[in-house]
Amino acid sequence: MTEITPFAERVRLSLRETLLDAAAELLAQHGFAGLRMIDVANTAGVSRQTVYNEFGSKSALVDAVALRAVSEFIDGAEQLWRTAPDLTSAVHATVEYTVRHGRDNRLVASVIGGAEAEDLLPFLTTRAEPVLRPAIEQYVRHLIDRVPTLPHGTATVIAEAAVRLAVSHMMLPSGNPAEAAEMVEAVILPAIEHYS
Repeated sequence: MTEITPFAERVRLSLRETLLDAAAELLAQHGFAGLRMIDVANTAGVSRQTVYNEFGSKSALVDAVALRAVSEFIDGAEQLWRTAPDLTSAVHATVEYTVRHGRDNRLVASVIGGAEAEDLLPFLTTRAEPVLRPAIEQYVRHLIDRVPTLPHGTATVIAEAAVRLAVSHMMLPSGNPAEAAEMVEAVILPAIEHYS
């Protein structure tokens, strides 16, 4: 039986999404330093107190925006992992997706290439653990699923290398997304072949 979410909870979740949408757009335009809670409130059509009631602080709001972006990214990568016919295709598709995501997602693109959101760069560098960890864990799970003889520790090292290389290509492209995927494949796949 499907559980029905109470109306009040649906309204609160809708409000939260509206606030996150507003904050993401403003972060892309102005970065962390230029983000003001009153602007988020005005963009969302609510009071400033509503924003504070929902998130508590500007830092918590920005963290929520980052976590939602990561969740959306992980969901997209999960679909690629599940539909790829083989490991090579999966690695290629997820790296290409990562690099494209950096170009196509307005917030990520502004963090990487815009002066306005440059102060959010630590989410991809020095404070990247909450962003990278879910992608690494997803990678490990799928590597072990596709290559059951791959030891967990080895899978973790390979996954971390693959994710960090993909993010590096996203931040500093040296070609198109397909070329980036081929470069990561050239590093990752030989490390796995021994266990296949």
